[in-house]
Amino acid sequence: MISFVIPAHNEEDLLPATLRALETAARPLGHPFEIIVVNDASTDRTDAVARGHGARVVEVEHRHIAATRNAGAREAIGELLVFIDADTRVTEAVVRSAVEAMTQGAVGGGCAFRFDGRLPLYARALQAVAVPVYRMARIASGCFLFATREAFEAVGGFNEGMFGAEEAAMSRSLRRQGRLVVLREAVTTSGRKLRAYSGREVLGTMARLALSGGRSVRRREGLDIWYGERRPDPESEP
Repeated sequence: MISFVIPAHNEEDLLPATLRALETAARPLGHPFEIIVVNDASTDRTDAVARGHGARVVEVEHRHIAATRNAGAREAIGELLVFIDADTRVTEAVVRSAVEAMTQGAVGGGCAFRFDGRLPLYARALQAVAVPVYRMARIASGCFLFATREAFEAVGGFNEGMFGAEEAAMSRSLRRQGRLVVLREAVTTSGRKLRAYSGREVLGTMARLALSGGRSVRRREGLDIWYGERRPDPESEP
């Protein structure tokens, strides 16, 4: 059984495309699967959208991505866990490769990624650099991370002492359990944050996280890109 776990906070607009793409990708694989949407303190119709697309909904009030993902994993019944962000569209190729990697001995991994829509120059440069760096460092991006249940439970799940960079910590932990792979297949994730925030804001946040030695991700404050009030996507404005 494959369990797809999707954390979601106020994602009624983008969640439908994510669920449609996942359903289309998973059905041809021939494996039983379930889709779990972990609805984290949403004030919109995220739960109704998820149920309308046949997903099982887990309700939490964390506003904490690591805890929300762990809540979904606890409810999952599959031996193969795939964590997908609510604004990320997968393909059959990437899901198939992830499942094959785990059935052939990998403890987990991630994949390449691309942002949708028009991106500012700084964001295009960031994407060009980030994908090969993630592959060389063997780090799974947060938008698509997979692990066997055995390995996931062996490392204690996502580190709930972290409000960000939890996927990097998970990747390091999984590597201690066995082989972690970063697939060449790509998912498409939303570029809305890169359009809504300036290069100075995004790169400044990244620099502060790097210079703090990880201390900055131990609290929600200062992580407005992920936890602040959501800014409108300029590309979606009339």
